[in-house]
Amino acid sequence: MASEDLPVRPGLTIPGGEIDERFSTSGGPGGQHANKAHTRVELRFNIADSQALSEFQRERLLGALGSDLRVVVDDERSQFRNRQLARERLAARLRTALKPVRPRRPTKATKGSKMRRLDAKKQRGQTKQDRRRPQSDD
Repeated sequence: MASEDLPVRPGLTIPGGEIDERFSTSGGPGGQHANKAHTRVELRFNIADSQALSEFQRERLLGALGSDLRVVVDDERSQFRNRQLARERLAARLRTALKPVRPRRPTKATKGSKMRRLDAKKQRGQTKQDRRRPQSDD
């Protein structure tokens, strides 16, 4: 279990006890260090069972991320640095999912943009017509 609380944004901090932290060997190239050192970090956060989230936050996160959020990092050779990166990425994903989505306001094309589009179509059609074999006027 993680020992430190994870600040996500003002007013929301995930208690360290709610984040499951696991370490394993990172694998891949790197020789003996990669085979022996447990530098790969996996963080799991169960959104559905979290006591730190309000009902509104829980519903938004469940809709965006699902019930279980998992972050895996093995970018660095250091376990400490990988742990920092994993915690930052977990907080960033939570922050992004909690951000309200602005609804798109449909806009109308301006008269000028319509004219430019039609002129471009005419120009393109003329270019293609100029490439054709000339018609005989017999």
